[in-house]
Amino acid sequence: MVQKPSPSAPPAGKPAPDSTRRSEKSRRAIYDAALALVGEVGYPKTTIEGIAARAGVGKQTIYRWWSSKAEVLLDAFTDLGEQTSREAGQKPYEIPDTGDLETDLKLVLRATVDELLDPRFEIPSRALAAEGVVNEQVGVEFVTRLLEPSLQLYVKRLRSAQEEGQVRRDIDPRIALELFVSPLAQRWLQRTGPITHAYTDALVDYALNGLAPR
Repeated sequence: MVQKPSPSAPPAGKPAPDSTRRSEKSRRAIYDAALALVGEVGYPKTTIEGIAARAGVGKQTIYRWWSSKAEVLLDAFTDLGEQTSREAGQKPYEIPDTGDLETDLKLVLRATVDELLDPRFEIPSRALAAEGVVNEQVGVEFVTRLLEPSLQLYVKRLRSAQEEGQVRRDIDPRIALELFVSPLAQRWLQRTGPITHAYTDALVDYALNGLAPR
């Protein structure tokens, strides 16, 4: 007696479906849909149902991985940052340490300007930043999961510079980094002026060299 193949078995000569690959494809579609929607309609009008419809998946697929739209968007935003870093040839979540603090800071801030001016990043990040101002939960999550880890990289680089004697040992790196990071964020968020490489280079010069005559 010839045993019949199991109904779930793939046809002869065809590989079995790769569930991992399928899941990654769905995850990527969800990220893209979430970022597109929050940029188009804003955070309040973005829904799990809307993300699912745009991504071409069932909403239960989303709930299998995330418990809220905030979690989806924050993960999508984190992934976007990693993609941008890879495309720029940079190691994600790292500030270079060449031994020259000024050069390293200028390099990272120039890359940040490029990212902030990239519509893929700018549109959803403005929507999330704006929602974080009026929605405390989103604001806390945005700072905790996205902003503070990035700021801690500056802390790490400034501490390395302290050890090398390039900056004063008595400074608080967490405060010092705000001399160049905060003005850039404010100018971008409030559109008080253009953000350019020359602008961030000047921020680094002012922060490291002070304003007193030389």
